Amino acid sequence: MIHETAAPEARLADPIRNFSVQLSPTPRGARLARLLATEQLRSWELPLDPARQVVAELAANAATHSRVPGRDFRLVLYVVGSTLRIEVTDTCGDRLPHPQEPAPDAESGRGLVLVEALADRWGVTQGPRPRKTVWAELNLASPEHRNACSGARGALSQEPRG
Repeated sequence: MIHETAAPEARLADPIRNFSVQLSPTPRGARLARLLATEQLRSWELPLDPARQVVAELAANAATHSRVPGRDFRLVLYVVGSTLRIEVTDTCGDRLPHPQEPAPDAESGRGLVLVEALADRWGVTQGPRPRKTVWAELNLASPEHRNACSGARGALSQEPRG
């Protein structure tokens, strides 16, 4: 089930936005998390990158390392002011993630290293048992995020060329 809410003050300059979806802990569920997040960011006219890469990595980790048959994971996107918070909650609270440097020829193991590089802040919150939430925050007002693709349809740069 997908939930999207906007506070009554959504008509103000800085609305509080929220999007939540529960997905199966499978590669297909992780891919769907990235696609749904991309479309939600586009509808909010927010930068797509690096948010969609962060969502992809956190969802892939939930599907790969925290898969429990019959238990889904949840993706939540919050926008408050100029901060986008991405949360992925799974039911393996006993397996806490930590970035590690993989072997140069390894085909996986770089997800949290990427999240650490792309996000302004990230962390893990435990509970309620057996859950954990891995979260990342992006400051949308920072120069590297401000100039990213907004995903707004038909938007062209207004900067003069020359």
